[in-house]
Amino acid sequence: MSALGTSAAGCVPLGRTEVTVSRIGLGTAPLGGLFAPVSEYEAAATLAAAWDAGIRFFDTAPHYGAGLAERRLGAFLTDRPRAEAVVSTKVGRLLDPGPDTSGDEGFFGVPDMIRTPDYSSAGVRRSLAESLERSGLDAFDLVLIHDPDDHWEQAVGQAFPALARLRDEGMIKAIGVGMNQSEMLTRFVAETDVDCVMVAGRYSLLDRGAADELLPLCLARGVSVLVAGVFNSGVLADPRPGATYDNAPASQAVLRRAMELAECCRSHGVPLAAAALLFPLRHPAVTGVVVGARTPAEVMENVAHASTTVPEPLWDELDTWGRVSGFGTRRRHGAKRRNG
Repeated sequence: MSALGTSAAGCVPLGRTEVTVSRIGLGTAPLGGLFAPVSEYEAAATLAAAWDAGIRFFDTAPHYGAGLAERRLGAFLTDRPRAEAVVSTKVGRLLDPGPDTSGDEGFFGVPDMIRTPDYSSAGVRRSLAESLERSGLDAFDLVLIHDPDDHWEQAVGQAFPALARLRDEGMIKAIGVGMNQSEMLTRFVAETDVDCVMVAGRYSLLDRGAADELLPLCLARGVSVLVAGVFNSGVLADPRPGATYDNAPASQAVLRRAMELAECCRSHGVPLAAAALLFPLRHPAVTGVVVGARTPAEVMENVAHASTTVPEPLWDELDTWGRVSGFGTRRRHGAKRRNG
């Protein structure tokens, strides 16, 4: 039996596709050595803990550990019923051998591979072929265009049509775009027929910018929203001096607001991290939340948070706080998520 609560464990359709995903998914960037190396043993144990807890949606990318996360996820799924798992990967960065790259873009203990942006049709085909080879999987359920912030023309003119053709041919079940800004995601939803978007850090207790235009448009067009970065890279999990916000040290203003949110949650007997994880799932446009973990303990902590009952008076207070604070409701175009 799943360890997740009923609302978090249930599988729901992804947009207009036949793909269904669990409301809580596991992000594999930490298993690719994000911020610190992770051993093979601990990565496998973390994936096993997620599976045992009922998580069946796994998100990965070539970017995560220069292919390391894809290799580890694929090796794990070799011994699991593939039909039970939904796996997403991404295109937009090609990997080529290079010098010592440990520490590049925040990943440590990784293969010596250089990342090169490429959103061309040929780049998409090569990226997917190499991802399949690394993972050992026969197909991916969902493929996302990854961080095309500075590559709109090529991404919409080549990467998207290439993925759409693969979807039409039945090689991919669903396609979308993943970014840490909402403006360009909104353009993709308005101008293409993506099945879903993954927005990182822009629909959280601290930053609700995606609610302005992206989420209403997705709801109107039947496009699923997957939310990542619910802890804004750490400050909403543990708001203390030294905490990070969007993968950089949190400013005093951000830290102060996070502490205010923590105190509000504490007064209702709810951990801030639990409210942060569950907050996006209240929006009707949001299909699921993707949360990273690097240890079995972190998986179980996230599962416990996902199973928390949050009283309505707390949601009312947090919603009021979001309206009056005016904090993080807009993001400048071009802000990049280097690790998501």
